[in-house]
Amino acid sequence: MTGLATTRSPCACTGTSPAQELAAYAYDGYWKSPGGFSFQNQEAIFPELSVYGVSARGAWGPGIGNVELGYYDSNEDRDGDDPEIKNSQFRALAGYEVEPLKNLTVGGQYYLERMLDYEEYKDSLPPGSEKADENRHVLTLRLTRLYWMQTLELSLFLFYSPSDEDAYLRPRAVYDLTDQWRLEVGGNLFYGEEKHTFFGQFRDNTNAYAGVRYSF
Repeated sequence: MTGLATTRSPCACTGTSPAQELAAYAYDGYWKSPGGFSFQNQEAIFPELSVYGVSARGAWGPGIGNVELGYYDSNEDRDGDDPEIKNSQFRALAGYEVEPLKNLTVGGQYYLERMLDYEEYKDSLPPGSEKADENRHVLTLRLTRLYWMQTLELSLFLFYSPSDEDAYLRPRAVYDLTDQWRLEVGGNLFYGEEKHTFFGQFRDNTNAYAGVRYSF
């Protein structure tokens, strides 16, 4: 969710070895979520955006590690002084996944989103506007456990931002009743005191769900 991989384009080029995977990618288009706001029209806008990044993934000790770096070039606000358009950003992601016990997988990630030209951004804000942090940090924890000959999967996915002081918790249980029938229950729990933070804006959207799937 908070990774950089969502910016990859078909032009990404990769190279692999038995234990390592390297990739470089580029994207030229627009912010995929609103990258600004028009005060005149009172609506969200999607300014032009270019992205350049590299990533590496491979075996490290008993588990698998990954690192990714990306530069978000906000083409319409390269000086960072337009309050209607997001500034350029530097993003970094580092993660590690390990299986400490049979059928138990534990994974963690650290994500950094750093706004560039931060002083120019602060000086451009209209009086009374909410000010974003220069650095947004997100910690991720994922636990997955399999039971009953791997027919039952229990998972817990937690996102926590110490800078925004908000969080997103996603519990999930999936049971393969037969080769055709699958049962699933889960939930999406959001927490945050401020409505302008990434997860806090969804705090009224906490929900639970259940489903049945038949495959043939």
